[in-house]
Amino acid sequence: MLNQKYPIDKLTEGVLSREQYRPHPTVDDRAAWSGLPESVKAAHVAKAEKLIGFDYPSLPATLFLEFSRIGNRRNYERVHFARRGALETLVVAECIEAKGRFLDDIVNGIWTICEETYWGVPAHIRVQKAGNTLPDAAEPTVDLFAAETGNLIAWSSYLLGEKLDSVSPLVRERMALEIKRRILDPLFERDDFTWMGFTLREDQRRVNNWNPWICSNWLATTLLMETDPERRVQTVSKILRAVDNFIDPYPEDGGCDEGPSYWGRAGASLFDNLDLLYHASKGRIDVYAEPKIAEIGRFIYRVHIDEDYYINFADAPALVYPDAVVVYRYGEAIGDEKMMRHGRWLAARQKLFDSGYAAKADVIQANFQRLLRGLFSITEMSAAASAPLPRDTWLPDIHVMVARDRDGTADGFFLGAKGGHNSESHNHNDVGNLIVYLDGLPLIVDAGVETYSAKTFGPDRYSIWTMRSSYHTLLPTVDGVEQRVGFDFQATDVSYRCDDGSAAIELEIGGAYPPEAKIKTWRRFVELKRAERVTVTDTYALTGEPREIVVGLVTPCAVDVSRSGIVRLSARETVDGRVSAAGSVEYDASVFAASVETVEITDERCGATWGNEIYRVVLTAGAPAREGSWSYTITR
Repeated sequence: MLNQKYPIDKLTEGVLSREQYRPHPTVDDRAAWSGLPESVKAAHVAKAEKLIGFDYPSLPATLFLEFSRIGNRRNYERVHFARRGALETLVVAECIEAKGRFLDDIVNGIWTICEETYWGVPAHIRVQKAGNTLPDAAEPTVDLFAAETGNLIAWSSYLLGEKLDSVSPLVRERMALEIKRRILDPLFERDDFTWMGFTLREDQRRVNNWNPWICSNWLATTLLMETDPERRVQTVSKILRAVDNFIDPYPEDGGCDEGPSYWGRAGASLFDNLDLLYHASKGRIDVYAEPKIAEIGRFIYRVHIDEDYYINFADAPALVYPDAVVVYRYGEAIGDEKMMRHGRWLAARQKLFDSGYAAKADVIQANFQRLLRGLFSITEMSAAASAPLPRDTWLPDIHVMVARDRDGTADGFFLGAKGGHNSESHNHNDVGNLIVYLDGLPLIVDAGVETYSAKTFGPDRYSIWTMRSSYHTLLPTVDGVEQRVGFDFQATDVSYRCDDGSAAIELEIGGAYPPEAKIKTWRRFVELKRAERVTVTDTYALTGEPREIVVGLVTPCAVDVSRSGIVRLSARETVDGRVSAAGSVEYDASVFAASVETVEITDERCGATWGNEIYRVVLTAGAPAREGSWSYTITR
C-alpha cells in the first residue's frame, strides 16, 4: 500500500529535510509549553521533582541472566523501564519549566542508558548469534524496547537540544553515536529481522504488532537523527516497505486477532507511523481514505464492553486502557465521529485534562511521540463525550461477533464470541469461545493472560491454564483431549446474523481438535436474544464411543451448583472495588454433573483483573451418547 503509492522518488521530493522537520515544540518554544493547562504543567513538574537526585537503578549481568536461568523476565524489565520512565518524566518537566534544574538528572539518565550493553530486554536476546545468554555488544539487534529506547533518546535530543550542551557538549554526541550504531545502522543494513516481514520464520504466517511498533520508533528516530539526506530517504522507503508487510495481509475487517490490548501496539502503532509520515510530508503521504486503514482503527471501540472492560480474546487482559489521544486523532484522520467520541471519553476517564500523562506509573513511559501529541491535543478534546458502545459488530475475517441489547448503553446483556483458528498471534486454543457481561459487569469471562515468562512463548505455552481450551467457555474436552495449536485447527462453515431482536453466530468447531478427540462434527450456535438471554447450543457426532465429555466456564462470580440443572452466579467483589455481575446458567441435569474449582491467582498481572481467585464451573457428562445436542441458557 504505502510503497506502491509513495516510491522513493516521491519521498525524495515529499519528505521534509531534517532541518525543516519540526514535529513538536522544543524547549525553546516557550509560548507552546507555557500554554498548556496549568494543572497539567503542575502535575508533570511535581512528578519530576520527586526524581531530583534520582539514583538510576543498576542492571547487573546476573539480573539479565534471570531469564535464561529461571525464566523470569519481569525483574529485569522493572529496572529497565524505571530508568526510561524517569528520563521521560524529567525531560517533559524541563520543557515545561525551562529553568535547568532537571538537566543534571536528565544527563545522568541519558548517560546511564547509553552505557547499557543492550537496549532491549532479555526475553528478546535469543535472535543474537550468541543465543539466550548475556547480550553480545558486537551484534546490535533491535527488539521492541531497543527501538523504544532509540525513540526516547532521539526525542530527548530534539526537545532539549543545546540545553544539554550546558552540561557537556559530549552528551548529544554520545546520543547520536549510540543511536547510529544500535538503531540506524543495523536497521539500514539488515533485512533479516523477522518483524520486518522480509523474511519470516517457518512457523510465522505474517508479522504481528512488533512490525508497526518498532517501525514507528525507527521512523521517528530516523526523521529526527539521520544526518545523511540520501540515507534518510532510503530508510523511510524501507520503513514503508516493512509497514506494508503488516498492512497488506491484515484482515480486511480491521480485526486485531491479538486482542484489544495489543491493538495499542498494532493498529495504534500503525497510526503512529501514518501520523509521522503525514506531518513529515506536510500531508503528501496520506492513506487515511483507504477502507482497511479505517477498519483497523474502528476495532478498538467496537470491542469495548463498558468502563475499562474490552473483549479479551488471545493474550489480552479484560481491562484495557487505550491511549485516548491516539484513539481521538485516529478517528479524526479517518473521519469517524464515534472513534473521536471514544477518544474524548477515554481522555476524561484517564484525567488527561487534569494531570496530562503524569498519572502514569514511573516505570512505564508513555512513548514520546504519543506523549507530545497528547499534551498538545488536550485543550481541543475537552468537550464531554460518552462511549459509543455500538449494538452489533461482525468481523468476518477473524470471526468475532459483538452484540448487546441496545446501542449506546451497557445496560443489559453483552455477548462476545469468536471462531478463528489456533495459530493467531498471541494465540489461545479458544475456537468457539464466548464471554457474557451483564450491565457492563463480568459474568462469564476469558481469564486472560498471566505475566509473561520464558514459558509463555516456549514449548510449554499450552500447559498454562489460561491458554487451554478447557478453560474457555463450554469448549468440550473429549476423553481428556483438548483443542490443538496450529492454523489447521480452525472454525469452518461460519455464519452470522442479527436483527433488532437477536444476534447469533453459528460455526463448526470440530476442526479445532486433533483426530484422537474422535470429533466428526461439533456445531455451535450462540445467540443473544436481546434483553432476555444468551443461548449456546452444541450439536455433535463422534467417530467412537466416548467415556467422558467435560465442558467448563470461568467466572469471577460466587458460584452455587447445589441445585441440579442450574449454576447460580452471584455478585462478588473482585479487586480495587470492582464487582462481578449476577446471573444463572441452566444446563441439562440428565446429561451433566456440576462441580466448582477454585483457581487461585498468585500472578500479579492476572490478579490485577480478577483478584486472588477465579472459579471454573465444570460440567461432566459420564458415558455420553455418541451423538447429541446440548443447550445452555444464560439469564439474569
